[in-house]
Amino acid sequence: QVQLVESGGGLVQAGESLRLSCQASGRTFDNYALGWYRQPLGKQRELVATITGNGKTKYADFVQGQFTISRDNAANTVNLQMNSLKPEDTAIYYCASGSTFASFIQGKPSYWGQGTQVTVSS
Repeated sequence: QVQLVESGGGLVQAGESLRLSCQASGRTFDNYALGWYRQPLGKQRELVATITGNGKTKYADFVQGQFTISRDNAANTVNLQMNSLKPEDTAIYYCASGSTFASFIQGKPSYWGQGTQVTVSS
């Protein structure tokens, strides 16, 4: 059974950093794209960043160098380093995995985590 389990969320003050991690299990993800979405309360879910099996990354325009996605294929993990956090970064952050980058653009990756709450106070 495939599982994606996020960790690392929490409450921080504006300007601080957080590192989210996602542990994948149940299959080999080397050839799968991994990524992060977020959904602020009352708003639509949005794609934050993706990384392919060979390490190619893409970021949403709003990231603007603030976040960095990385993965460790040996450990089946994907991380999201978030710096200079702002109150508008407050959201539930979801880890996801899909066989193609297009699946992320369509909002339809194959696997989803349960999400981890990130709250940034002003």
